[in-house]
Amino acid sequence: MTIRKSIAGLATLAVLMTVALVAEAADVSNAKCPVSGKPAKEDAAVDFDGGKVYLCCQNCPKAFEGNTAKFAAKAHHQMVVTGQAKQEGCPFSGKPIKADQSTDVGGVKVGFCCAGCKAKVEKATADKQVDMVFGNDAFKKGFKVSQ
Repeated sequence: MTIRKSIAGLATLAVLMTVALVAEAADVSNAKCPVSGKPAKEDAAVDFDGGKVYLCCQNCPKAFEGNTAKFAAKAHHQMVVTGQAKQEGCPFSGKPIKADQSTDVGGVKVGFCCAGCKAKVEKATADKQVDMVFGNDAFKKGFKVSQ
């Protein structure tokens, strides 16, 4: 085998592996557009806070980028739903989470450091829970986007 064939073979393998990794990067099947609430699509995405936010159509990226603060909590929530972000601590304190202190927030199991933090969330309405747990400050304390 010549060096050229070996290099070409390695290049082809690298391209195939990259395509496979990109295809597995995010599962948007359960993701909702943070702008409209409709099912998100892979072909309408924007970069945000170290990850990608998937939207429902080609019109929503402009609305999202025009006011990211308004949509940040829902975008962060989506990043967790799509597997781009993982919880590393309590969203309120940043402290380690306790296994027996968790609750469902928008279809995501979220852990807390204590019963007090968990109770704050459980007392809130569903929309408020998402804002509380996935808003900018809470997201930075409790979650990390994997690159």
